[in-house]
Amino acid sequence: MADGRKIKVTLVKGIARTRRDHRDTVRGLGLKWTNHTVELVDTPSVRGMIDKVGYLLKVTAE
Repeated sequence: MADGRKIKVTLVKGIARTRRDHRDTVRGLGLKWTNHTVELVDTPSVRGMIDKVGYLLKVTAE
C-alpha cells in the first residue's frame, strides 16, 4: 500500500456546517476549496483521513 502509489482526492462538497475535526481533516489532506484536487501517497494514515471524511470526497486511484 505504501509503495509510492498515488491517489487523487477531490473535495466535492463544501465544509461549511461540518464538524470542526472534519474540517481540520480536510485541511490536513491539503484540500482548500470545493472541486480542489490533490495527489497523495497511498498510506494507512491518508486512508484513515479519507475514511473519516469520505462523505465529502471523491477518490480515484492512479
